[in-house]
Amino acid sequence: MARILIADDSVVVREYIKQTLERAGHQVVAEATTGYEAYHQYLTHRPDLITMDINMPELNGIETVKLIVKENHGAKIIVVSTYGLKPLVFEAIKAGASDYITKPIDEDKLLGAVANVL
Repeated sequence: MARILIADDSVVVREYIKQTLERAGHQVVAEATTGYEAYHQYLTHRPDLITMDINMPELNGIETVKLIVKENHGAKIIVVSTYGLKPLVFEAIKAGASDYITKPIDEDKLLGAVANVL
């Protein structure tokens, strides 16, 4: 299964994603609460997949996607967004994100996006 980095400033969201992914057999290799931390965790762990919140402190998810994709054009990133931020989701996809899901996160949609991206 995949090695995954979860980037979200909400501990509740990170924990939900982590539990869902681990129940499905994936390994969460790192977590991040800011865009800068996500970028550094990516460089350190080189995960197979990243879940990336759009709204994070210091550096938002879109800018973080750009940094990661600049480092590795093949990076697999699922953007996580609140429903009302669709224009930002499209911006993230243009920046190099592979797929997206919306909050509140549905377990089946999360696992479907992971399967689709991998």
